[in-house]
Amino acid sequence: MPRFFVDEISEKHASITGDDARHIMRSLRMKTGDALTVSCKGIDYSCVIDSFSDETVNLEVLFFNKCKSEPTVDITLYQAVPKLDKLEMIIQKSVELGVSRIVPVLTRRCISRPSEKDFSKKLGRYQNISLSAAKQSGRGIIPEIMPIINYTQAIECMKKSDCSLMFYEQGGIRFSEVDFDGVRTISLLVGSEGGFDEAEVGQADAAGVKRIWLGDRILRCETAPLAALTLTMFLTQNL
Repeated sequence: MPRFFVDEISEKHASITGDDARHIMRSLRMKTGDALTVSCKGIDYSCVIDSFSDETVNLEVLFFNKCKSEPTVDITLYQAVPKLDKLEMIIQKSVELGVSRIVPVLTRRCISRPSEKDFSKKLGRYQNISLSAAKQSGRGIIPEIMPIINYTQAIECMKKSDCSLMFYEQGGIRFSEVDFDGVRTISLLVGSEGGFDEAEVGQADAAGVKRIWLGDRILRCETAPLAALTLTMFLTQNL
């Protein structure tokens, strides 16, 4: 069933405008009485098309429920900026796996070093990738792609989470040793192609961020966050 997102909705009526409305009318060629799902803030609304007006699709809400595909934990992925278009793939797959938001981080060993201004020009595209992945995977929210920040800012933000984990190829505790009991907010920190330097590891240690070991195999920077998210979802009983 087609899925769309809106910012506001009532318990009886909803409307879709803009590109989504044009997509419904011109590409999907949907008609009055056709069913679709509208998601708003983690709630799924089952609707039928009531009428069309200009470039607006008016809907009647039949019933609504909490979106079953949303995990019970809120996960923020702090991803060191990778080269080329790897971030696009990381965004797409992370959204499918259940991430709540993605924060690009500029670390010392990042090969790609975009300025805040240059990176901001790509945010619209990255957010559209998140939107498409959210629709495809049946998410109840559109995970936000945040502006780029530096490493110190990332560590300070991670302190606010119930559980903060750093994935480090040179050792740490196993994922199975992490206690997720009662945890609701989780921060995951993943490096770029060059990983983290010793000073960054020490900074994370001092902030209480746990080092996690993902095995003896060296994972690519686009593989590591997906492995981390999958294991987190499994261990928190969301997979």
